[in-house]
Amino acid sequence: MKFRFIQNVILLLMVVLCHSAYSQKKKYNVLFIAIDDLRPQLGCYGFSNVKSPNIDKVAAEGVVFEKAYCQQALCSPSRTSLLTGLNPDVTGIITIGPHFRDSLPNIVTLPQHFKNNGYFTQGLGKIFHNGLDDPRSWSVPHEQGKNPRYAPEGQAIIEAKKQEKIKQGLDLTLRENRVFGPPVESYDVADNYFLDGGNTENALKALAKIKDSTFFLAVGFSNPHIPYVSPKKYWDLYDRSQIQLPNNQYAPEGAPVWALQSLDELNGYHNVPKPLTDDFKRELIHGYLAATSYVDAQIGLLIDGLKKNGVYENTVIVIFGDHGYQLGQHGMWSNKHTNYETSARVTLIVKTPETKAKGQKSSSIVQFVDLYPTLSDIVGLPKPAQGHGHSFKPLLTDPKKKLNTYAFSQYLKGGYYGYSVTDGKYRLVQWKKGNETVLELYDHTSDPDENKNVAGNPALKAVVTSLTAQVNQRIENDKKDRKILGHTSQAFNSEK
Repeated sequence: MKFRFIQNVILLLMVVLCHSAYSQKKKYNVLFIAIDDLRPQLGCYGFSNVKSPNIDKVAAEGVVFEKAYCQQALCSPSRTSLLTGLNPDVTGIITIGPHFRDSLPNIVTLPQHFKNNGYFTQGLGKIFHNGLDDPRSWSVPHEQGKNPRYAPEGQAIIEAKKQEKIKQGLDLTLRENRVFGPPVESYDVADNYFLDGGNTENALKALAKIKDSTFFLAVGFSNPHIPYVSPKKYWDLYDRSQIQLPNNQYAPEGAPVWALQSLDELNGYHNVPKPLTDDFKRELIHGYLAATSYVDAQIGLLIDGLKKNGVYENTVIVIFGDHGYQLGQHGMWSNKHTNYETSARVTLIVKTPETKAKGQKSSSIVQFVDLYPTLSDIVGLPKPAQGHGHSFKPLLTDPKKKLNTYAFSQYLKGGYYGYSVTDGKYRLVQWKKGNETVLELYDHTSDPDENKNVAGNPALKAVVTSLTAQVNQRIENDKKDRKILGHTSQAFNSEK
């Protein structure tokens, strides 16, 4: 009897030890949250007037990256670059379309890398650009919510416009014939009435099903991309009379004209005054802030879902905006599409179960192409086979470390290929068209808002020379990588 008792005790200890070993080996889950057009303008970024309590709570347990940059300030190029770890000149995606697999069919995306290594991967909402999803990345088909983007009034306006264009014989499937409602709208409904609330509900249902798997769950929100539409309670958080307009609603002194030429994202929306009035500008900012708070509330529900399903403590959380955004800066409203700091600098917050620098901020330069190797590093996956980034996992322990020296972004404007580089102190933009080269340089120490081009200042000649060399080296490296990866678009290759 005594022997059997000891034997049972030993067996029980073995079970406990095996379970403990399994628990330690179990890879972390990932909740990957993409937010469309979200500026680094939140409470955790020092903007106390923005109501973002749920994102701020995640930031309090993670690290806020104050110098994070996208590789191009446009949805599809930015997301493609982030999700492949490759610069836009290598993916070939520098506009909304085509699909990156048309030219690089064998590239392994970030979620695909996780799937290939045993993760259950699922995407909901806007992860890749709408209409350009990548089925290879997901264990189950990607799901885009069907809830409305507009309130009934906005929907009625859109329907009336559609009927008018149909009578004119216009093809509504063409981009130039798209129909828009009002740019801002508030409606007294529950959160799940609109698209983002519906996607949150779908994500919570998915989470309940996959909680026992090791998962990579990607959830994309359409707000605060224009139109700024959200339930009334989020509009009521803000007093429009207290909203201030930016003090630099003008082009940077000495900037080339084409540098500010932009897709006018307000064009086509209902009842937009021309020129914009100050009252309307405040309405735009009010709508943007309300839409931001609406998304923040959805993130709160997702965090509650992790806790309810018992997986919060074992989940890495990434929150990012796909690029920067202008709300009046340099006279540009409701758009991105530039090589300036306001377009290239992004929101990025990372929280892991092992984050030691909880609630701290890092001013180290990081890029979106760094996310792929970083997440792989955090959960212990093999290093990605391709990519231009480097893991910034060390910053989650010591945010004062300096990893990247430079961050690069690019944008084609007015027929000029524009490339920008920042070292944290300066931003240089190089524009090329044939044999013509035009330079911009902004000193972030004396001019953080980039209001004066000082590229012609003789005292800064060495800075211009050094940063120009970095840009040209980046361009040459991308050309080599296109060949190595077998980029198949001859038109893109010859053009570049």
